[in-house]
Amino acid sequence: MSSIAGFHAVVPAGGAGTRLWPLSRRAHPKFLLDLTGSGRTLLQGTWDRLLPLTGPDGVVVVTGEAHAGAVRAQLPDLPPTALLTEPSGRDSMAAIGLAAALLRERHGDVVVGSFAADHVVRDPAAFHAAVREAVDVARAGFVVTLGIAADHPSTAFGYIESGAPLEGAPSARRVRSFAEKPDAATAVEYLATGRYRWNAGMFVVRAQVLLEHLERLQPPLHDGLVAIARAWDTAERAEVLAREWPRLTRIAIDHAVAEPVAADGGVAVVPAELGWDDVGDWRSLGALLPAGPDGVTHLGDEDLALVLASPGSVVVPGGERLVALLGVPDAVVVDTPDALLVTTTAQAQRLKEVVDRVPDALR
Repeated sequence: MSSIAGFHAVVPAGGAGTRLWPLSRRAHPKFLLDLTGSGRTLLQGTWDRLLPLTGPDGVVVVTGEAHAGAVRAQLPDLPPTALLTEPSGRDSMAAIGLAAALLRERHGDVVVGSFAADHVVRDPAAFHAAVREAVDVARAGFVVTLGIAADHPSTAFGYIESGAPLEGAPSARRVRSFAEKPDAATAVEYLATGRYRWNAGMFVVRAQVLLEHLERLQPPLHDGLVAIARAWDTAERAEVLAREWPRLTRIAIDHAVAEPVAADGGVAVVPAELGWDDVGDWRSLGALLPAGPDGVTHLGDEDLALVLASPGSVVVPGGERLVALLGVPDAVVVDTPDALLVTTTAQAQRLKEVVDRVPDALR
């Protein structure tokens, strides 16, 4: 498979993966973990998936300063100039916008695709085909997103409402609107219409188009990012970054660009069936991994887990002691040297409430 000329992938690698605590921590978040048992971390899996589309010189990773060393260690073939470090998290628009502005400075009006570092895609061939179509549509001036086929009415994801087919594209359609995470009844209604797909936060767009939208919709954010990008490869980087970064608006790309541009008819969606998952909590990880004959999902050393009559459970032994469950269906037990989590798959989405209360050193 040949790489796509003039296409660069941006991988925002941030966040703490709070809903996978205590395995995922601020100092070692989920994108640095092998959560699928593949022998590759989620970040490495993202790199592997993008490489056929971009080549090793076509990927840019944006991460926090605290994680830069781990990213370098996990991606030894990533060029040093392709690792952008943020002084602090300013949400996805700042990360993606900085990469787009810097790529424009270095390469001109290239097509930029943004793909999170902590997602799972089980069908890379389908992913490659969808991205190639998205790049073609983006060259025509659209902001393009991949719409994931929804196989159940999830309340954990946002949704994309598709409209009329896009002329000249194999499967792309215009986007009518984006919807936030719905309640259960609304999610059922969405799927019944056949118009809605999950929003995985994957966007493909020409750098110039993205920055023009940002200049119109978020002028201070645009100006700050452009100033930083122009100084990035110069001796003034540290000075400009220290001055401009703290003033950048903290906003997601969905709210900053995708939603308002969709209202103006400027966003397209490429339907995709990728076997995608954002590994958002212990319940989703349990559904992602194969369960054993006892109906239990194990992550880690199975010799340290003794599970009886507890189907649907997720067990992660992480120390030297034995973890035993008896008659506790749909449990989640995660044992680490300094923290033990016991909950249920039904309560997994609420884990942030726990993390917000634990001592700062354990987060």
